Amino acid sequence: MARVKTSGSDDLTLQMALIGYELERQKIDDKITEIRALLSGKKVSLPSAGTAAASSAPRRKRNLSAAARKRIAMAQKRRWAEHRRNKAQAAAKARGSKAGAKSEPKPVA
Repeated sequence: MARVKTSGSDDLTLQMALIGYELERQKIDDKITEIRALLSGKKVSLPSAGTAAASSAPRRKRNLSAAARKRIAMAQKRRWAEHRRNKAQAAAKARGSKAGAKSEPKPVA
């Protein structure tokens, strides 16, 4: 490969690109380590900036009020009732088209 002379701004751009690629390589190496740990059955904690911030504040369990649980349950029952109704209508329609073809009166000659 031929050596190309670069100006000062080109050097800066190349240095910035190199830093960016090194960061990407570090992220990829961290992910590879995580995947290898998962494959071996071990839990690994990596000291990276993104995971440190997320793990510092543990997630709190969300508590629903009784009224909210009741609304959710009723909505789910309504969805299932609609599903069963649509399924029954489709079955009746399928049965109706088969039965309708057989029950037509035949002309008497």
